[in-house]
This record gives sequence, C-alpha cells and structure tokens, in this order.
Amino acid sequence: MTDLTLEKRTEHWRRTRNLTIVHLLVWFVFAYLVHWFASSLNAINFFGWPLGYYFAAQGSLAAFVVQLFVFNYQQHAIDVEFGVAEDES
Repeated sequence: MTDLTLEKRTEHWRRTRNLTIVHLLVWFVFAYLVHWFASSLNAINFFGWPLGYYFAAQGSLAAFVVQLFVFNYQQHAIDVEFGVAEDES
C-alpha cells in the first residue's frame, strides 16, 4: 500500500470486507436458495420450459457473471477513493 494512515487502512479494509460479505450473501442466494425453491417453480411454464429451470440453471449463471463485474467495479471505486488502485496503463 501507499503512505496510508492507520485510520485510512482500517477504513479501506472495513469497506472491502463489507463489500465482500454482501457479495457472498448474494452468491449464497443464487447458489443455494434459488435451487432450493426451483422445484416449486416448475409448476409455472416459461416458453414451454419449467420456470425453475430458468431460475436455477440459466438465471444463476447470469447472476454470477453480472456479480463479478459489479464487484470489480465497486472494489475499484473503493481502491481509487483510498489511493491504492493499480495503474491502468
């Protein structure tokens, strides 16, 4: 890290930790909870396929990809705010 004070390093870590926790909770929802309730959603059809299939198989994968980009954007913003971002060159 650069010449950050102890308070700024602590705040940077606190915000990074909180961001990670939030994203792990979102990951848990799409990795476990959606699949847990997928069978009850199969009673509803979406273009001839069970809705649980779209939520569990397709929706979870799409959510994970979007979550990667969102996490990267948010973490980069935190790093820039505290002056510890990597060079873009």
